[in-house]
Amino acid sequence: MPDISIILILIIVIAVLFDYTNGALDSANAIATVVSTKVLSPKVAVMMAAVLNLVGAFLGTEIATTIGKGMVNTDLIAGSQGLLLAALLGAICWNLFAWILGIPTSSSHALMGGLMGSVIAYSGWGALNYHTIVTKILLPIFISPISGFIVGYLLMVLLAWITHQYKPKRMNKLFRRLQIFSAGFMALSHGNNDAQKTMGLITLALFLFHAIPSFEVPVWVKITCAMAMTLGTATGGWKIVKTMGHKIFKMEPIHGFAAETSASLVIMSASMFGAPISTTHVISSAIMGVGSSKRISAVRWKVAGNMAFAWVLTIPASAIVGALCFYAIRWITR
Repeated sequence: MPDISIILILIIVIAVLFDYTNGALDSANAIATVVSTKVLSPKVAVMMAAVLNLVGAFLGTEIATTIGKGMVNTDLIAGSQGLLLAALLGAICWNLFAWILGIPTSSSHALMGGLMGSVIAYSGWGALNYHTIVTKILLPIFISPISGFIVGYLLMVLLAWITHQYKPKRMNKLFRRLQIFSAGFMALSHGNNDAQKTMGLITLALFLFHAIPSFEVPVWVKITCAMAMTLGTATGGWKIVKTMGHKIFKMEPIHGFAAETSASLVIMSASMFGAPISTTHVISSAIMGVGSSKRISAVRWKVAGNMAFAWVLTIPASAIVGALCFYAIRWITR
């Protein structure tokens, strides 16, 4: 059996790698619309998203608490050394699969699915905290994209009503400027929600391995996770940008502003509640809501349907992979 400190270090390293892939995959959440409307160049947009993701990562720890000690009964998994390692591997495998295919799937749900699968493999279904899973994970999975769609639709209708008497050229010029702020708000909210998820997992590992006396996120964990996501964001997720920025419907600056603002409001609200939602789900549904306000046929619903299928598939798929990884690790370390 490998030394426990080596396993802990390995968990932290892979968790940081996950955060990096999360940043690379989800960077499109903040920059897809601002790039597709040609308000900012890809390079400038990615750098802005990277910096604001970094800032957002330090805005709270509510989601880290949900991931780290809300989903599972820590007493029932205290004896497992490979459980968190398997959870991360399950999530990373699904993330890479989605990244290669250009599917705007959810890194958050992949992480939660991987954790649930490995926990069940180790200690059975009774080790899960179903109240937290239902109220802060499963319900937000359904509520957050619906909210994104509704808020996006309503905000776009409101903006169209306010600006209908002005010339399109003037409005495009105004919203090209405003979209810089909305994209920044989106990047900030993304960093706030997504970076905390890996913070929670690393803190859980430190607690289970008795490296910290209580579940409190250390400062160095916050810094490490924030930097990993920032570096990942800086690499960009260009396949995802293409899918979200062009394939759902053709956007103008006012549409990008409405979608980013709507998504950011939903994400920030969820973060305050401690719900680790998918930023990908929310921005995608907000784009669909904005497009629907123009006309229903403006949205390419086939693309939207493929995305929805991937969303539904993510948790069970990553849970299965997480469970298989746990069994493999247990067999290797006998």
